[in-house]
Amino acid sequence: HSLRREERIPTGSNDRGGNGVTGLSDDQQAITPEGLKALEAELAELEGPKRAALSKRIQAAREEGDLKENAEYHIAKDDQSHMETKILRLRERLRSAVVVEADGDAKVVAFGMPVTVTDLESGKKQSFTIVGPTEAKPAEGKLSSESPVAQALLGAAPKAEVEVETPAGTRRWRVDSLGD
Repeated sequence: HSLRREERIPTGSNDRGGNGVTGLSDDQQAITPEGLKALEAELAELEGPKRAALSKRIQAAREEGDLKENAEYHIAKDDQSHMETKILRLRERLRSAVVVEADGDAKVVAFGMPVTVTDLESGKKQSFTIVGPTEAKPAEGKLSSESPVAQALLGAAPKAEVEVETPAGTRRWRVDSLGD
């Protein structure tokens, strides 16, 4: 798709904008290279096979006769409306996506870089990767760059202690390591 900007912005700086990544305007969304691939694949699937299958469902339902009382037809049309809305949203995300590459040489926590931390109260170790808001999956350790946890970690060097606002309250974490 030619909808996305072909910019690549390195990370590693502590000077970051409101979206958690250096050099991006408010209408741009940081995304990892992996996140971009997943976004493009989802859009291709919806615009290709899924759209074609839904079109066949609508056609089959239409052939059943009176459309006023044809529940399958109305359900398929609703599904089509939802899918087209999702396609529009994905296209907009793709348009505003800017690939931000993790800087393997960064000396501080940066976008796209794995980080391991220790909760100083409980001793629990956790690993995270800070990703774009649309890629976030906290259960998989992928934190939105806009989240309070990511904001606390961004720019912190190994051995630094940071205060992190979590749903369970304020925690003190130590940054143990950067990278894998």
